[in-house]
Amino acid sequence: MEENEIATAINEAPAAPTLTLDPFGTAAQTAQAAEPVPAPTLGLTGKAAVEEHQLTAEEKKMVDDFAAQIDITDSNTVMTYGAATQQKMADFSDKALDNVRTKDMGEIGGLLSGVVTELKGFNEEEKGFMGLFKKPVNKLGMMKAKYDKAEVNINKIVDVLEGHETKLMKDSAMLDKMYEMNLTYYKELSMYILAGKKKLNEAETVTLPALQKKAQESQLPEDAQAARDYQDMCERFSKKIVDLELTRTIAMQTAPQIRMIQANDIQMVDKIRSTVVNTIPLWKSQMVIALGIQNATEAAKAQHAVTDMTNQLLQANAEALKVATIETEKEAQRGIVDIETLNKTNQSLISTFDEVMKIQAEGREKRKQAEDEMLRMENELKAKLLEVRNMK
Repeated sequence: MEENEIATAINEAPAAPTLTLDPFGTAAQTAQAAEPVPAPTLGLTGKAAVEEHQLTAEEKKMVDDFAAQIDITDSNTVMTYGAATQQKMADFSDKALDNVRTKDMGEIGGLLSGVVTELKGFNEEEKGFMGLFKKPVNKLGMMKAKYDKAEVNINKIVDVLEGHETKLMKDSAMLDKMYEMNLTYYKELSMYILAGKKKLNEAETVTLPALQKKAQESQLPEDAQAARDYQDMCERFSKKIVDLELTRTIAMQTAPQIRMIQANDIQMVDKIRSTVVNTIPLWKSQMVIALGIQNATEAAKAQHAVTDMTNQLLQANAEALKVATIETEKEAQRGIVDIETLNKTNQSLISTFDEVMKIQAEGREKRKQAEDEMLRMENELKAKLLEVRNMK
């Protein structure tokens, strides 16, 4: 059953319980349209009496009138008793609820997890062994690129989420109608059960004892068989009522199931809406702030570098100025010739004079020795010559 067919079935469902002995429309006989028949005079006891007390006066009359029409000797009546409501409940449970169950919740959860993944990816940096080989990059530019990519992906996710939100809201509205329809089916089944119990109570306490008494009195086999057949019919009808009670239990269990599904839908709608109107704008504003902080950090780094360079230049220039000033002052305070130079020159001259005088003294001594030596040699030679002459 498609969604449009479910909506049509819900809209066409009766707002009030309807009782019929002809569920397939062959006799067009319903409690509302039936001729007035005296209602059974026997009342209900126990749980059935409590359930009857919960009906309105109009619903009680409908139950009494319908119970008076039930013929438990009609096999077709017994077999199809309450079948219309049972069939509607079967279609209702198997098809309608299946279409609006939480089959898309996993996808929605995945989309919401995708938002978290995108947000985490924005601030993640490559670490570990591979991070050592990664070249330095412009962190601000990288953050902007990640922001743009994350924003595009998240906007796509938001579009899908909003589509799911719309569908979930439609499903929630449909579940409200389905809940009301389930209540109608529950009330309808209860009225079938009450009417059946009234008729069964009358059959077992009035009609069946009368047939059994007649069989005992007449001792005719046909009367005994009639009493036995009627007892079997009462037993079959009793089982049919129990079957209807089981169907009613399903309807009773369906009510909280509908509300649980609806609560899940509403919770998911709230989650989607919170993500769209709170998480995403908050993320974007925080990312803009992060970009602004990174901008400021980059500017601060640049300013720090300029300041460091300025300080280095000032220090270098101050040092150079100090050296130049000291050297200049030293040169300015020096004479044309340094006193040290004059002193050294003077000492050199004195030393030179001393050396010259020493050399001169040595020269005079050597000349004197030479003269003495030459005089000796001359005298020696003269002496030798005189000896030669005397020998002649």
